Amino acid sequence: MAIKFQYNKTSLQLLEKQLKVRVRALPTIKSKESALRLEVKRTKDYVAELLTALEEQMKKYEHLSGLWNEFDPALISVKDVSIETKKVAGVLLPIFGAVTFEQKSFSHFHTPVWVPDGIILLKKLAESGIRAEVEQMKLERLEYARKKTTQKVNLFEKVQIPGYSDAIRKIKRYLEDEESLSKSSQKIMRKQLEKAERKEEVA
Repeated sequence: MAIKFQYNKTSLQLLEKQLKVRVRALPTIKSKESALRLEVKRTKDYVAELLTALEEQMKKYEHLSGLWNEFDPALISVKDVSIETKKVAGVLLPIFGAVTFEQKSFSHFHTPVWVPDGIILLKKLAESGIRAEVEQMKLERLEYARKKTTQKVNLFEKVQIPGYSDAIRKIKRYLEDEESLSKSSQKIMRKQLEKAERKEEVA
């Protein structure tokens, strides 16, 4: 990214201001990146933990899979999932609240004896699955924010700060050269004036 500037004091002041802003902001952005990196790792581990636990729960009841043919899926459904939000390192994240189920009444005489336990099990599995899904959403947001923050750190650290510093150096060098050129031309002019004055005096 080429930094546009002009060889004058106004441009120099603007660049110095921009550089100061970035130098001051860099430690804050870096600490945000560290916090996000930590949160990404924590959430990734938690998602893996939840998915492993869900898989284990499913495996535990695999031998009962034949019974589910007798189960009426209309007996239970998810009515609502409450999700709260919380800011972590400046990023708004979904936080799992609770799942509300809608359960239809059924006759205990005409349904298999295991159905009430099956409903409890389904609620448990559904809640675990939804929790894992919310955590996955949270992880995606965190990873996106971390990626953006890392890009900003790199932009400041590797492109803009060196770029502004280089531009400032170039302007300062130019202005110094211009000043010394102006001084030496003033000396020459002074000498010429002095010569002309001397000639006049002699004449």
